[in-house]
Amino acid sequence: MEKAILFDPALCTACRACQVACKQWNANGAVQTTSRGSYENPSDLTPETWLKIEFREVERNGNFDWLFTRRACMHCTDAACVRVCPTGALRHHELGFVTYHKDLCSGCGYCRDFCPFDTPRSERDFLTGLAKMEKCTLCMTPGLDRVAAGYEPACVKSCPTDALKYGGRGELSAEGRKRIQALQARGYTNAYLYGEKELGGLHVMYVLGDSPEVYGLPTDPKVPPATFAWKDVLQPLGWAVGALTLVGLGLNYLVARKTKLSRERTDKKEEGNAARG
Repeated sequence: MEKAILFDPALCTACRACQVACKQWNANGAVQTTSRGSYENPSDLTPETWLKIEFREVERNGNFDWLFTRRACMHCTDAACVRVCPTGALRHHELGFVTYHKDLCSGCGYCRDFCPFDTPRSERDFLTGLAKMEKCTLCMTPGLDRVAAGYEPACVKSCPTDALKYGGRGELSAEGRKRIQALQARGYTNAYLYGEKELGGLHVMYVLGDSPEVYGLPTDPKVPPATFAWKDVLQPLGWAVGALTLVGLGLNYLVARKTKLSRERTDKKEEGNAARG
């Protein structure tokens, strides 16, 4: 059975216990922050920060409201990152989530380039030239797999207001629709269950009291068309070019070696003739 997370911003107090729990469970280091005139910190996702709560202040009928958005991997069913990953480091788990096998990551950065939610992050070591991508694994990292052990993800477990719920995706979809109906009955005409259908269905769904763009979410996220060309044309072509390059190098070596041996035999023959003469 597919699992999911349901996030209700109306219940979120922006305590950011989820951010702390995510870092603690996944052994991610602290990130230096500075005052930017906002309660929101840090300013963006990083290789050490896989989840953050974004703050938005919006005006409604002359009043200002806080809107909070959970920013992390959305675990798409039709995931662009899985499509373009050349090494298989990104895969779909049987529960529906996008898992990440860091040892297989080549650091190419295609996952971030094509992600419609801009959530993967990577950092290159200037000494070694190596880079590794980082993103939310839903606490399913090998050796730190809470889900396999029967526990909720750390962010869900730490939420004091139940703004985050973890369970069967079908059940959470039904609950999300009920909450949307309740919001619409109270006058929130733009209320919307985000993630129920987007990209084949997200495994992190949001109960939005307004349209997605008000919360900083893409209204109609799509897999970039270039991912289809990458998977079906460019990537196979790249492998073919690489194979042809190796074949060409091999033939070049054989020809060069044959030429060298022929030259050596000719030189020895000439030396022998000169010695006899």
